[in-house]
Amino acid sequence: MIQAIEKKLDKAVDSDTKVDNAYLLVHSDSLNLHLNRAHGKTGDVPASPDQPFHTASIGKTFTAVLIAMLVEKGEISYEDRVAKFLPVELAQGLHIYKGTDYSQEIRIDHLVNNTSGLPDYYELKPKTGPSFQELLFQQPSRFWTPEETIEWTKQHLTPKFAPGKGCHYSNTGFNLLGMIIEEVTGKPYHKVLHEYIFDPLGMKHSYLCHYSEPAVVSDYPVATIFMKDKKVDVSEHKSFSSIYAGGQTVSTSEDLLLFMKALEGGQLISRESLEAMQKWTKMWIGVDYGFGLMRVRMQPFTQKYHVWGHLGSTGSFMLYSPGFDVYVIGSFNRTGYVGKSIRFVYSVLRNIAKAGKK
Repeated sequence: MIQAIEKKLDKAVDSDTKVDNAYLLVHSDSLNLHLNRAHGKTGDVPASPDQPFHTASIGKTFTAVLIAMLVEKGEISYEDRVAKFLPVELAQGLHIYKGTDYSQEIRIDHLVNNTSGLPDYYELKPKTGPSFQELLFQQPSRFWTPEETIEWTKQHLTPKFAPGKGCHYSNTGFNLLGMIIEEVTGKPYHKVLHEYIFDPLGMKHSYLCHYSEPAVVSDYPVATIFMKDKKVDVSEHKSFSSIYAGGQTVSTSEDLLLFMKALEGGQLISRESLEAMQKWTKMWIGVDYGFGLMRVRMQPFTQKYHVWGHLGSTGSFMLYSPGFDVYVIGSFNRTGYVGKSIRFVYSVLRNIAKAGKK
């Protein structure tokens, strides 16, 4: 089984000229299984299982867990209006849909489960002018504050629906959550990440790119990413500071395993809080969204193949399968690889299922 999985990973890299490197960790205590493998290279450096990589939107789960921790402490409520935590000028005109101003009606739960209706500054294109992604490459040395990403959204995009009336993936909403975390704790978002999650769990190689540093610097360079058919070193593009609380974390497979086991095992938040985060709303075909969590339904197969966790635009995945009691974590470090990463995770689970029948 392990050899079959390793061959699948190697083939996924070797057969695709736009994938430089890939990382895969498969772990199960109940099955006495632990595989941590890498294939490919970063520049001239062979990929290592211990190599850090950009986790992309997996970082949304960190943000959502921080929100859940603050809710447990009684410092905020999911029903709180977002505007009370924001500068007045930033909240003004935040959400105007079909002539009605809903800016004062957006709640924290709307942001954390993508039902606010706020447009996504990162993915959506304005009617005129360059898209935000185009700006990232046109102005690579520009450092974006989260406030600036919100203002850009207000100026160039329009909301998708009234709060609570739909589900639309929005990095804008998660940047607002990062700002709320800062307002409530009185500390920068990246410091809260380290103090509440990374340091207590011993995630020594995890940090927020352009904002903080890891507790222990890796012996390996951060994995390169194929983005829009270009090799990109995000650490050299200050413009990617704009992703912020929406998914700018750098981590390793083993660090992400520490996080997922702690989340599933009740070390970070209570079982009740995790269940609240798993109130699913249909978002895409086969993918539902909770509070900073995704559930992937491996249709048309049985519920045993359903997994939860999060996916990233770079082909990153941090998933847990309750049906098999298996964690599957890694990345292909290529944008446009989300669908392929889901199919790859399914193939891993199929290999485990087949091995269990022997």
